[in-house]
Amino acid sequence: MSEQPVVTAPGRSYGVPVPDLPFDAPAARRLRAALGLTADHVAHTLRTSYGLPLTTLALVAAWERGAATPTAAELTALAGVLWCSPAELLGRPGTLREHRLVRGLAAEDVARAVGHELPAYLRMEEAGRWRGTERQSAALAEVLGLTLPDLVAVTGAEARLAELLRAAVGTRWQAHVRAITKIVPLSRRLVEDALHDLHEDYQRRMVPTLSWGDNSTAGVASDAGRDFLDGIVEHFWSILQPGSRTPTPPRPSGPWAPSSAR
Repeated sequence: MSEQPVVTAPGRSYGVPVPDLPFDAPAARRLRAALGLTADHVAHTLRTSYGLPLTTLALVAAWERGAATPTAAELTALAGVLWCSPAELLGRPGTLREHRLVRGLAAEDVARAVGHELPAYLRMEEAGRWRGTERQSAALAEVLGLTLPDLVAVTGAEARLAELLRAAVGTRWQAHVRAITKIVPLSRRLVEDALHDLHEDYQRRMVPTLSWGDNSTAGVASDAGRDFLDGIVEHFWSILQPGSRTPTPPRPSGPWAPSSAR
């Protein structure tokens, strides 16, 4: 059974609604302008060629302002009008469903690839949390092109990882290695090195707050420390491997792999 399309317009909807996608409104405007199309032309084409009769100029304009978000069906049709892939109209996906939609895959295709029954997989999408064995997680990462940070996020473990990392930079980081390696399937040595660097970076930012010097300097350092903690997960990934994609678990390879796996 294929995923049913959803058609919505202000005040009206048909089918099963999907959560808001990370729609990139500036990209939609830029792509339309590059083709020399007006928003009215886009709306007209969506109505006449893509079976979306309720799409108006006002709705397309709202998408481009970021005041409204297209549904999955509208997104796919809009990509067709703008001669691009749906992924080019999306920001960085965060949820399991968003990753699937960016890839242009039906839920049944992903469920089949990972070895889950479709109803069970759809429940995971609705809950926003992936559950599966190591083998199923590896299959999911492969079919959706997930990086290790992506996989941690879709399993719902990112908040716990952030909590552990904040504790690690503020206390003895060594005490948190075991708990973090349970979330991040990398070698203990890689995680230890990353936590050491993360801890030192945070402590350098906080040094002025521990002195009796200029209060304004201490205040700036305190702000920098809070900002650092707010983005602690991103700092962790960037230390592990800046600008690199991660392999699929459970057997990391390439630059993310422990030395024994290379």
